[in-house]
This record gives sequence, structure tokens and C-alpha cells, in this order.
Amino acid sequence: MGETSSAALPTLRLLTCGSVDDGKSTLIGRLLYEKKLIFDDQLVALERDSKKFGTTEDSIDFALLVDGLEAEREQGITIDVAYRYFATSARSFIVADTPGHEQYTRNMATGASNADLAIVLVDARRGLLTQTHRHTIIVSLLGVRHVVLAVNKIDLVGYDERIFRNIVIDYRRFAESLGFRSLHAIPISARFGDNVSSRSARTPWYQGAHLLEHLERIEVEEDRRAAPFRLPVQWINRPHLDFRGFTGTIPSGRVRRGDPIVVAGSGRQTEVARILVADQEVESAEAGDAVTLSLADEVDIARGDVLAHPESRPEVADQFTAHILWMSAEPMLPGRSYLMKIGARTTPASITDLKHRVDVNNFDKLAAKRLDLNEVGFCNIATTMPVAYDAYAENREMGAFILIDRQTNETAAAGMIAHGLRRATNVHRHGMTVTREAHAEQKHQKPAILWFTGLSGAGKSTIANLVETKLHARGAHTALLDGDNVRHGLNKDLGFTAADRVENIRRIGEVAKLMTDVGLIVLCSFISPFRAERRLVRDTAAEGEFIEIYVETTLEAAIARDPKGLYKRALAGEIKNFTGVDQPYEAPETPELVLNSAEESAEALADRVITELEQRGCIARL
Repeated sequence: MGETSSAALPTLRLLTCGSVDDGKSTLIGRLLYEKKLIFDDQLVALERDSKKFGTTEDSIDFALLVDGLEAEREQGITIDVAYRYFATSARSFIVADTPGHEQYTRNMATGASNADLAIVLVDARRGLLTQTHRHTIIVSLLGVRHVVLAVNKIDLVGYDERIFRNIVIDYRRFAESLGFRSLHAIPISARFGDNVSSRSARTPWYQGAHLLEHLERIEVEEDRRAAPFRLPVQWINRPHLDFRGFTGTIPSGRVRRGDPIVVAGSGRQTEVARILVADQEVESAEAGDAVTLSLADEVDIARGDVLAHPESRPEVADQFTAHILWMSAEPMLPGRSYLMKIGARTTPASITDLKHRVDVNNFDKLAAKRLDLNEVGFCNIATTMPVAYDAYAENREMGAFILIDRQTNETAAAGMIAHGLRRATNVHRHGMTVTREAHAEQKHQKPAILWFTGLSGAGKSTIANLVETKLHARGAHTALLDGDNVRHGLNKDLGFTAADRVENIRRIGEVAKLMTDVGLIVLCSFISPFRAERRLVRDTAAEGEFIEIYVETTLEAAIARDPKGLYKRALAGEIKNFTGVDQPYEAPETPELVLNSAEESAEALADRVITELEQRGCIARL
């Protein structure tokens, strides 16, 4: 089985990428075959499957060696990331074969996230395609600094040197600004093995190394041990009362017993008392080691905190800029709340500003208000709590994050931090002499946000008005924020697109929070069609102060009622982005109250809200 060595070999992590049907899987299969890295029974199965699924007539279809899913074999495409491991006398390899279809771009990004080198395949007949550009930009953003441009299917263009040279010139021009440290171009035929593991006599005009030779020789090692020490804490290890350790995998640097150490977030300093690796106490550990550190002092440390050397701390901030690859079918909307997972920490976060979208064909920076599936953008991000990080260009493990959709829990985006936003360093929270508790006590009430949501025409404003009237009669201190009124002032610059609706609710949530800080009961009457934004307001409010009230009605009933004539105009096409007609409404899943105006009068529904406030202790019972 192949050319292996018993000694430890340097490992090269690489991925193959490019557009669909450019021959990525075939190339890996051919490489394994030529280096005799296929068992005899695998070869027999490959010959049998080539007759059943193959696309190479009577020849062996090497792509089938890598495409393991039945759906991949039937369609002749790669869907998921397939990993293959092999070794020669010079080096060991971990190869990620990634899909070329645009819809599986997120899988390709997964393969690129840990790669040292990317083989970008191009079909010599078709030249550079949009997906070629997209994959090249993604591998650049994900920190891959070495690229091989494999111009495949050179046999199908008669081994034409001019075609090869033109493709190389076009690709180098495109990739010039992407910061690759090496870019080596090779003409190959994955099907017939030209320049794959040996030089081909059919390309005498090519004098460079064949693919395997280049992969064996290229130097890609970056000494992560020489970088500053970092340990993201993944687990607090407390097996008994006499031991408390902090466990994680070291992404960079070294640590020794007795070294000074600091908690990046709090700045609390101590020193390393013990280091355990696989239950064995050691004097030191380095990048790549899974360790447990025991510290000399009792320090408040939680999962997600980062331990570092005091003289080389990571950045700690709640605002920064980042490149993101959008992976969700639902568009990215600035202002919407997502969950950010960075290292072992998960925190709510929102994209505060989309600076630009990247045109994957020419790397131009385009103005945009949102990102759609597989688009790449550069944006500002704010988190609800400070996080410790390094710029992705300096430390891939410490600068990478994902955004998670709070409704579906799917991964919405992959992100790479560029740098922190210094704007927050000069802005500090002012300590108020009169506290929110003192404001509430003076008013003899407990502050709350009553959030009335529902379709237009459901009766939100009518009920909210009645509730405020009843509260005013009882001496309560209130404020009423209504959708139409707010758009005449605070939000008059916003329209009704999904992005503008998100920003509309974000601003209202901030205003409502400021009002509860001075002890008011705030009544908010807004369609607020998206669950994510209502959840953002709930998260912004103090614990237990957000009361979601779903004013329920059917769309048919709302259209029949239509007090402002808006449905009639929307159905006639005169109003765009109207909730219930050409924009969805996401009903609350677990509201505190559900009010149905078809079953009870507005007066009775208002009384139900008053009763809820009494039960919560917001107002005194009569």
C-alpha cells in the first residue's frame, strides 16, 4: 500500500476547489491510484462502479473513489466535503475534496477553514468561471496563503500552450490583490494523469514541477508555537473539592509551569501552578496540545474566557469589523440579532453596518443593504458582551466565528475578524445618581414593556389606547409608542423593506429600554412581523420586564376590517412590502398574552392586560 514511512512526516492540509465538473474528485482519485494507494478490492469495486455510474465510457472513473454518497454518484457531483488521507516518502497529506456547486459553498468553506494550500481547478475549455472567483476569494479570506492553479482537461484542448497561458494570465490578474504567498500553475489531465504524479511528454512546453512534486516540496509551515500564548477555556474541570482546572486546546504559543497568566476579559492576573496533558502532569505545553491548567490563585473564570500572557494579550471589544460569508437562504439584515460563537463563547450579536458586498467576479466593493446566500461582505459587528479575539490574519483560531440564526439554530454565516472598532473606547456608561430602582419606587410601580404585535387591523392600537387610559386613571406613569406616530419622527427615514423594518424595531426597542430605566410602563403597538426582532427587544429589556402580547386575528378578518384601507391598496399593488400580502408575518410562539378581538370586546381584552400587570406587581391591585 503506497509509499509510507514509519517516521513522523510533515503533514500538508490541502483542499481542491473550483466550479462544478472541473475534475476535483477525479484528480484526487487519479493521485491515489498512481501512487498505489488503493487496495485491490477497492480497485475492483471502482471498476464495477465506473460501469454503473461512470462518465468516462470504458475507462475507470476516478471521481467515484472520492464521491462516497449515492446521490453524488448518481449525479456525478460532489455534495459534501470528502476527506482523504495518504502519505508519500516525503510527506503525509490530508485532502479535502469540496463541492463545486454554488448551493454547497458553505461545505467548501468548511474544507478551506483548516487548509494550508488550495488546489483551484479550472476546466481548460471553459476558463475562469464565477465559482472559480468565489472559491478563490473564500480561500483567501479563510487564510489559505498557498494556491495551485490546476488547469485541468488540457487533453480536451489538444494540450494547447496558448490556452493554458491565457488562463494563467487571467487568474494571476484576478488574484493579484488577494495576498497569496505562492501561486503555482500546472497544466494537467486528471483523467489520463498528465503532470499529476509525473511529468507528461505531451506538454513539452511546460518545464515546472508536476503536481505531487510541488505538493511534496512546498513549505507552508507557520510556527504557531512562536505566536503569543492563547487558551480559550472550553470546560471548568472540577473532579473534587481540592482541584479546579481550566481545560481547552492551545491554538498558539507555549505555556510553562510558573508562567504569569492573565484572564483577557477581566485583566485578573495569576500564574500557572500545574499543567496536565492527558492526565499526566508536564512542565510545559504548546500549540495543538489539549491541556488543563491549574492556577495559583482563585480567579473568576468561566467557559469562553481566554487565558493569555500578560505582555501579549488579545484584543477585547464588543465592536469590530469582519469579513463574512453568508450561508443562509434567509438574507442577512443589518440590525437583526444573531448568536455569535467565537471560540468557546456564544453571545448575541448584530451586524450594525454592512460596509460593502464583494463582487466575486472582479473583487469590486459594491454598496449593499443585505447579503444573500453565498455572498461575501465586509461589515461592522456589535456583541452584547466583550469578546477576546485576535485579527484572523494573525491567528485563525482566535479570529474566526460563526453567526447562528436564533430561530432555526442553523449556521447563518462564517466570519473572519479584521480589527476592532476603537470608537467604543471613548464612550463609557455614565453612572446615574438616581437609579432605575429609585425612579420606579418614586412612581410606585414596576417598569415594563407591553409589546402589542399582530397584523395590521388586528386591533393593537385600539387595545393599547384603552390600556393606557385605564392605567392613567389609576395614576400609573406610562408612555405609548405607536407604529404610525414613530414613523413621523424618530423613524421617518425608514421604509418598509425587511431591512428597514428590522432597524425600525431596533430603534424602538432602545427607546423603550431608556423609558423603563426611568420607571415607566411603556406600551408599544407595532406589527413587528419578525420573531428575531421581537426577541432582540426582549433581550434588551431587563429580566421579566418584556411582556409580548399577540393580538390575534386571521388575515381574512383583517382584510375585511381594513380600517385604513391599506389592504385594499396593497392587494391592488399600490403598496409594496405590506405584511400579510407580499411580506410574511411570523406569529409569536410563546407570548405572555394572546388576545383575540373576534372573541372578546376591546374593553374586555384591555382588562386582561391590566390583570396581567397586577399579577406581575407592576401596578397595585384595586
